[in-house]
Amino acid sequence: MGKKTMISMAVVRRLPKYYRYLGELLRNDVERISSKELSERIGFTASQIRQDLNNFGDFGQQGYGYNVRALYEEIGKILGLNKNYNTVIVGAGNIGQAVANYTNFERLGFHLVGIFDRNPKLIGISIRDKVIQDVDNLEEFLKNNHVDIGIICVPKEQAQKIADIFVKCGIKAIWNFAPTDLNVPDDVIVENVHLSESLLTLSYRLNEAELFKEKIGR
Repeated sequence: MGKKTMISMAVVRRLPKYYRYLGELLRNDVERISSKELSERIGFTASQIRQDLNNFGDFGQQGYGYNVRALYEEIGKILGLNKNYNTVIVGAGNIGQAVANYTNFERLGFHLVGIFDRNPKLIGISIRDKVIQDVDNLEEFLKNNHVDIGIICVPKEQAQKIADIFVKCGIKAIWNFAPTDLNVPDDVIVENVHLSESLLTLSYRLNEAELFKEKIGR
């Protein structure tokens, strides 16, 4: 499968949505689908879908469309879902527990191997067969266990310290739920999940919609 060298992040961020919709089609026993039909389901234009997928190879056939299972499996490989990743969570509060309890991650190949917190009331409690450990043991744990992804669910004041430990112990990918930007080396990948920013974006869109209604109602 020929690949172009530079793929924009906008395209990459659309791939999980393709993967999710194709999975739903498979569960509904749909064997093939055209870009037009996929467009009607997913909300992207047919042209956009074809352009996105052409970045990674020639998946469709003229007059046939896409083989749903084949495309689903290929996008899974592109997303790295043919591999397994060990993860740790630091911060066992509400967000950390929600992430730990999301069983779909295990199905996708993301295996939780450790949970850490500083709260003595949480240390020793089990979440899905993983005992919450003292964060003071984090560095030793990372040195003795292979971990691919570090998940930060601590307050922003503690986030950089945890990120520094991750980097020191060789972790190259961080999923950051703390509302702060991390300072890490260029070879460390960070994906930020800023809940407040997402909510403010929703607020903006809602406000714009209300202003538009007022404008056309005049």
